[in-house]
Amino acid sequence: MISTRQPHAFYRAAFVAALLTSAIAHADTVALKANLQPSSEVPPRVSKGHGTLDATFDTGTQVLSWTATYADLSGPVTMAHFHGPAPVGQNAKVQVPVDKRALASPMQGHATLTEQQVTDLMAGQWYFNIHTQENPTGEIRGQVMPSN
Repeated sequence: MISTRQPHAFYRAAFVAALLTSAIAHADTVALKANLQPSSEVPPRVSKGHGTLDATFDTGTQVLSWTATYADLSGPVTMAHFHGPAPVGQNAKVQVPVDKRALASPMQGHATLTEQQVTDLMAGQWYFNIHTQENPTGEIRGQVMPSN
């Protein structure tokens, strides 16, 4: 049953599903990127920290692979995550945590996403952030967007 309150959400979901179905039929790799900055945290942080996230999403296997590099943080990294769904300026729950054994720069990993996660990621509704002891809710953050 389609809710009359959210018709745009239904059409958007149908559009994304059609795109994904088409993409899966022609498996492809989508390049993604995020510029990690303290000013992108919510609320913004004061830090000299900075970094980048380079990721790829394989539409055939639904695997997200990433490499994140960072420097000049206030201390050792305690956690890192992909969060969503959220636009720039809003916080959201963790979608994909980075393995605690893989927090050194460059941090690398991969995860298989659910259909809903794929929809949110491809809609630009995920961000990546890196946490430190000094900044336990996150020191640097960036919205994950297609890089091409």
